[in-house]
Amino acid sequence: MNSPLRLWYQRYFSDPQVLALALLLVVGVAVVVLWGRILAPLIAAVIIAFLLDAAVERLACCPGMPRLVAVGIVFTLFMALVIGILLILVPLVLQQAGQLLREVPAMLSHGQQALMQLSQHYPALFSEQQALALIDVLRGEAARLGQRILSLSLASLISVIALLVYLVLVPLLVFFFLKDKALILAWLRRFLPVRNGLVRQVWREVHAGLGSYVRGKFLEILIVWFVTWVTFLLLGMNYAMLLSVLVGLSVIIPYVGAAVVTIPVAVVAYLQWGLDSAFWYALVAYGVIQFLDGNLLVPLLFSEVVKLHPVAIIAAVLFFGGLWGLWGVFFAIPLATVVKAVLHAWPSGEPA
Repeated sequence: MNSPLRLWYQRYFSDPQVLALALLLVVGVAVVVLWGRILAPLIAAVIIAFLLDAAVERLACCPGMPRLVAVGIVFTLFMALVIGILLILVPLVLQQAGQLLREVPAMLSHGQQALMQLSQHYPALFSEQQALALIDVLRGEAARLGQRILSLSLASLISVIALLVYLVLVPLLVFFFLKDKALILAWLRRFLPVRNGLVRQVWREVHAGLGSYVRGKFLEILIVWFVTWVTFLLLGMNYAMLLSVLVGLSVIIPYVGAAVVTIPVAVVAYLQWGLDSAFWYALVAYGVIQFLDGNLLVPLLFSEVVKLHPVAIIAAVLFFGGLWGLWGVFFAIPLATVVKAVLHAWPSGEPA
């Protein structure tokens, strides 16, 4: 008599293609979890090459355009973008971040005065004891933040060395992945079973949505960052570049990112203008940007490329963010897309 476990195995894993797909998933997850830190430059290069390959393929389709020339053009533009970010954007953001950190004590003093005034005007809702308790909590958090920054600065030498390794290895790997794509894929196919229709089905679904989503998300970040930067500059807002970068990166986490970044935008605007009309202009402009991003830009760029329920998106951000930190948050939706493709292709186990 067959046991329930044996029946379950025969129902879902009797097809060799299902076993091959399951084995690939297990090996892939094991490699990322066990050797993710060691292979981080390789993984980053694979992802970047995957994103750039669409542009290479389009150029290579032009009459008289060899693939090697197309690779050279796309790779040169990619390196120009990276160098521009490292030489122009990063120093400016770091400079404004340093200025903001130096003004933290003045901000805390200003916040303390505002809390005390609030307790004086509304003693029934917010007592003086509550205000003092909240001030102590803020001071403690500021002290812990200072300690973390100090520990990061002490480890800066190791970070610089790791950054140099990334700047050398990752572009080199990206170039060879683009140049020798056919050879690498042919070598990988040797390890797949002869019957690999299920694996190919999952790959087609992932390839159709994943590349378009990540490229669209990157373009969304650039557009939101640039529009926010220009808007804050026109308003004369302090730390315009730093805040605009935060707003641009906030689109990585749907629904949550915009709400979180609203706090530093509102705090900086309040400390600069108080409750003057300029403060409300800044918040209204920020709200308009978020509205246009969610209701115009996102449908235009993605147009249902990734069909995931908001609950699934938030769950993916929480799960992969808790598993891999910032990188897990960044790739939460692409990874959720892979999971969705696997579940969609996986046999239901129901008898025909």
